[in-house]
Amino acid sequence: MKSSILLTFLIIAFLATGCGGKNGSRTYTSILEGTTIEVPALTGGQILDMLIDEGQTVKQGERIVRIDSVELFFQYQQLSASYDEATAQKRIAATALERSERDLAYVRQKYERIEKLYHANSVAKQDFDDITNQLSQVSSARESAAQNLHTLTARMKQIKAQIALNRKKVHDTIIAAPADGIVTTKYYETGEAVAPLRPVVEIMDISRLKAKIYIQETMLPEVHQGQQVSVAIDGSDKSFTGTVSWISPRAEFTPKSILTPDTRTSLVYAVQIDIANQDGIMKDGMPAIITL
Repeated sequence: MKSSILLTFLIIAFLATGCGGKNGSRTYTSILEGTTIEVPALTGGQILDMLIDEGQTVKQGERIVRIDSVELFFQYQQLSASYDEATAQKRIAATALERSERDLAYVRQKYERIEKLYHANSVAKQDFDDITNQLSQVSSARESAAQNLHTLTARMKQIKAQIALNRKKVHDTIIAAPADGIVTTKYYETGEAVAPLRPVVEIMDISRLKAKIYIQETMLPEVHQGQQVSVAIDGSDKSFTGTVSWISPRAEFTPKSILTPDTRTSLVYAVQIDIANQDGIMKDGMPAIITL
């Protein structure tokens, strides 16, 4: 984001303004940056309404885009019909399982009686073989009925998950602003088609801005997280307050575009400053003077 221009600017600023000020303070020049959010279309389709324009301020949760959901409605009807069909089949399968369990209980009791008689030599071996085969058949029928019921139960769970996914997609056809901010870019217009996960608009939040400065190693003992700093911008006599939110734990060389050999090999540490901007006076990309 503005990488090459910003980098060159910071390099020059580091050399020009990273120096002593009043009462031993040091000043640094940086570039203010807002938080940029590219809002995606989680569900693809034709854009029916683009409810915002570039430069418009939006609030979190405000509807900004509406995507066609007719195809999803038809998918829901199809899934709902499949679920009703599976429900009816499950009732039939449950009845079949109950019947097979009764048959199994009856044949098992009959088998136990004939088995005793067979071992007492009171019935022929053919009768015992017949009841053994019958017990095996009804046992298999019972297992098949149970498996059929289990399969239909699993299918119903699958359809319910598909219905839930369909409802989420329908919900996602209404795109809402994820945060307060200003619409900086519209990537589509009403009537155009957008693919899933493609950004539709860009929103920038400038209620809190960030600035990054680079300090030398000798300055580290004087800078700490949570420290308040002074922020000034051109065109305003008002002084703003920033807070050191992050200090890089890793040293880095000043970029090689610096011309002097001494400064080219100097080690510096990045420091991030967070600045409240409730009045919206400061803007993204605006130069700022940071005083530590």
